[in-house]
Amino acid sequence: MRKLLYVPLIHGSGDLGSMASSVDEKGVAMHGEERWEEHRRTISGFWDSIESYMNSLDVTDFQIYQDGLAADGSLGQKVVKEAARKGSRNYQIVERLMARGAKIVKTEDVSTLLKEVELLKKIAQSKSLPGRLFAALNYELAKKRLLEERDEFIAKTINDSLKRNGILFIGAFHNLIPKLASDIVVEEVKAKEKVGEYQRSFLLRGNQERVEELSRYLVAPVE
Repeated sequence: MRKLLYVPLIHGSGDLGSMASSVDEKGVAMHGEERWEEHRRTISGFWDSIESYMNSLDVTDFQIYQDGLAADGSLGQKVVKEAARKGSRNYQIVERLMARGAKIVKTEDVSTLLKEVELLKKIAQSKSLPGRLFAALNYELAKKRLLEERDEFIAKTINDSLKRNGILFIGAFHNLIPKLASDIVVEEVKAKEKVGEYQRSFLLRGNQERVEELSRYLVAPVE
């Protein structure tokens, strides 16, 4: 049997590049400065928990599959190091795992990934409300199909290349577990459903008690 550690992601500002300031501005405008800062603390605590758990593992010869990573080898290593340098907690963890013997695997198809990135950029860069709504509508119309294409590609990559042990860092709203081979045992480092529920509940301003409960789960040590 093969084993895959599944890490459902919450992207922090360090993952958003040029869109980070725009996302922060809109987050404060929508949720208020205090709630947005609490959200940022939750994200930071989530990554502290993931990092502590990863530090406890012997990852020699582990294979790493990373959301958004469309290269491996020297180019992939360069991408990881650059993203880590820019402040991505996710990629900083991947960089440390590489230093301890893990190897990155090209995880994404470049052309599909770029389509989604361009649609998201148009939302973030729209200066008018009508423009933003139009860009958001275009993204919503394409999102499900693009996510399905990405999940098919990533699952096939893992099925074909995973030798023994692997770690997958992937957005919480992906649904590729059912597409994985039957001999791959998946262990969710944090429960995918809870990570996704937190993000939906916070962004849609759902029940505050439930948001706080999920926040405590996200920052708690991995059991």
